[in-house]
Amino acid sequence: MVRQSGIERLNRQRGSRVRAEFDWGISVKLIEVTEEVSAARMFLDALKSSRKKPGVVNALPAITYVRPSVVLDVNHIAAYRKICGYSDAQGVPIIYPQMLTFPLMMAFFASPACPWPGMGTVHLANRIHQHTSVKAGDDLRVEVATGEMLAHEKGQVFNLEMKILRGDELVWDATQTLLRIGVKNPVGETYVSALDANLPLSHQADFSAPADIGRRYGKVSGDMNPIHLSAISAKLFGFRTAIAHGLWTKARALATLMPQGILETAQVNVEFKTPLFLPARASLWTTRTKQGTSFEVRNAKGDKPHLRGQISYE
Repeated sequence: MVRQSGIERLNRQRGSRVRAEFDWGISVKLIEVTEEVSAARMFLDALKSSRKKPGVVNALPAITYVRPSVVLDVNHIAAYRKICGYSDAQGVPIIYPQMLTFPLMMAFFASPACPWPGMGTVHLANRIHQHTSVKAGDDLRVEVATGEMLAHEKGQVFNLEMKILRGDELVWDATQTLLRIGVKNPVGETYVSALDANLPLSHQADFSAPADIGRRYGKVSGDMNPIHLSAISAKLFGFRTAIAHGLWTKARALATLMPQGILETAQVNVEFKTPLFLPARASLWTTRTKQGTSFEVRNAKGDKPHLRGQISYE
C-alpha cells in the first residue's frame, strides 16, 4: 500500500497521469489512465511496440496503472453475458471485471516500462479471486501492477497483478500470466503448472464457437487483436485462420459450470493450452475434487485440450 505521494506530472501516454509514490523507501510509479482509448488506437500502439529490442531484463519496473473510477454499466454487462452464454440470473460473471483491466494492460504493453512487444506475447494462465459480488452501478477503482518474472523452457514468463476495489473494499483480484516466447536465459524461478493434468474427466457438454465470435466478443471486450477477427487478418500474423479469445473460451466454459444465481465468493484458475481455431465445436470435460471442480475445454473429439482449469465457489 502506498504511503506517501511525491511529485505529479503529465505522462506522454495519452490520457495518463504519472505520480511518483513511495512505499517504505521503494519508489513506485502510479499511472492514472483517465481517458477512454479506442480499440483501434490500442492496437496501433501495440503494433508500434513491435519495434522494441530489449537487452537483458532482470526485473520489471514497479509500476501500477489505475482507472480511478469505472461505473459498471447494466447494458454492457448484459451484452457480455449474452456473448459468453451466461443467464441474467448469474449477475455479473466472475470473469467480467477482467475486461475493465484491458485498457491498463494495453497501456503497459505500449509503454517503455514493458520491455517486450505486446504483439506476440502469449497468454499462458489466468487466476481470479472474487471476494464479493459486484453489480451494475458500482463505482470501482481498477488497478494493474507489474509482478514477478519466472523462467520457462520456451522463454520469459511475467505476471501482471490486478485489483478491483469498491471504496476501500477489495472485491476482486487476479493474476495474468504471460509468456514472451524466444527470450534466451529467462530469469526467475521455474514456472510450474498449478493444475493436475492427469485427473479422470467426464464429458459434460458441448458448445459452438462460430466464425464471427472473435469479432463479436472483441466489440464487447475491446480486444480487437486481428488474430481473432477473421481468417484473412489472422494469416497476416502467422495463423491459418482466426482463433477464439482465450478469455471468451474460459468465460463460455464457466457459464456452463457456474450455478444459476449470484455468487458472493469464487475462485478460478485456468491455463491456456492450444488455440481454438474458428469456427469450432468444443467439448467440456469435468470432475469433482476436494478443491472444487476441475475441467478442460477440449476439441470436438475430446482428445486435445484448449484450456485446463479449476473452480471453487460459495
